[in-house]
Amino acid sequence: MLTDAEYQALADFRFALRGFYAFSEAQAAAAGLSAQQHQALLAIRGSRGEGMAIGDLADRLALKPHTVSELIDRMAAAGLVERQRSAADRRRVALTITPRGEKLLGALSAAHRDELRRMRPLLIELLASLG
Repeated sequence: MLTDAEYQALADFRFALRGFYAFSEAQAAAAGLSAQQHQALLAIRGSRGEGMAIGDLADRLALKPHTVSELIDRMAAAGLVERQRSAADRRRVALTITPRGEKLLGALSAAHRDELRRMRPLLIELLASLG
């Protein structure tokens, strides 16, 4: 059984997450990106190894591969990402970020890091209140 304080902490935590998500969407829009485009750039940049495959990105974004393929088509047309065949396995197509995509992602990531740093005390307090 949860206590009233735990319900309040959960509600406050969810409110804080929604606030961060709204911040993120606004920052992406101001940079001329959709929230999904921003998330895709971040997932690709944060991947380990030689780029990220469509299926891997679909897993990271919790989307179907055909949906991600269409997203990547739009991002490639906007000059944000490129598809490159793997030298080791020609069947594998890796997604890489273009210099334009890197520049946009760098600015967005810095703003997000700063916002998370600002939110850190609140998030730590809320998580601690949940035991």
